[in-house]
Amino acid sequence: MENVSEVTEFVLVGLTDALELQIPLFIIFTVIYLIALGGNLGMVLLIVLDARLHTPMYFFLSHLSLVDCIYASAVTPKVIVGFLTGDKIISYNACAAQMFFAAFVTIESFLLASMAFDRHAAVLCKPLHYTTTMTSTTCILLAAASYVCGLLQSCVFVAITFRLSFCQSNVINHFFCDIPPLLALSCSDIYTNEIVLFTLVAFDTFFSLLVILNSYVFIFIAILRMHSAEGKKKAFSTCASHLTTVSIFYGTIIFMYLQPSSSHSMDTDKMASVFYTMVIPMLNPLVYSLRNKEVKSAFKKVAGNTKPSLRFFC
Repeated sequence: MENVSEVTEFVLVGLTDALELQIPLFIIFTVIYLIALGGNLGMVLLIVLDARLHTPMYFFLSHLSLVDCIYASAVTPKVIVGFLTGDKIISYNACAAQMFFAAFVTIESFLLASMAFDRHAAVLCKPLHYTTTMTSTTCILLAAASYVCGLLQSCVFVAITFRLSFCQSNVINHFFCDIPPLLALSCSDIYTNEIVLFTLVAFDTFFSLLVILNSYVFIFIAILRMHSAEGKKKAFSTCASHLTTVSIFYGTIIFMYLQPSSSHSMDTDKMASVFYTMVIPMLNPLVYSLRNKEVKSAFKKVAGNTKPSLRFFC
């Protein structure tokens, strides 16, 4: 279909029009973004600088932190500026770019699955088998596959969305250029878009969840066979934190994209989107890292002006 759109810019409705909430929300989301940015970039730096963190788990965590920074930065700064200045206009090309980078959540879903597979291998395999299973090559291939799948899907989402005609309204009932509100604006036939969107998101979600749930079923069985009560408690606590973040992430994605368009409530979707674009990037370094003794030790080492190895490997 030829793109006959006459729209050159869009207007983002945002989260709320209430004037009395603009400054409080500006402060809240600025704090959330700074914590997310500082926490994730700090994690990447620690993992690179401390040789003790050059393991498969932290290799994947560094990439998870990097992806969090990218898609949080694609969305949150524009929202913050909107609260402060009231400027809610976004150009056609900027809207497409924002959608492309926001779709990096697909990469995160595959990285989460890779991390679950790594934990499965670490718990169930003997040390020698673990090192031969999670080699540097395996880690790099899993991370590369996550990026390739995510980038390809980002391209598909942008291509099929911006081939549509937007000839009725340019007001997006959302705080960023997400797919469902843009489909609602189009005066073209969106049936194909809805099928492609549902199929790809369903595949990503259920494939990743299958890997994660399968891994954790075997992990929990192994934990239950442990004789040490303290060991069980520690293992359950670690798994619970990970599964909490996984549940929030996938629950939001399923709620947002795997329901009929007739059931969509944009106001509800906006609240759900806040979690996966802003809150989850802030929570990930806290849940996965800041409660970890190895990370705390690495932070003290770097803060103490030591000279850690700069060699970074899986």
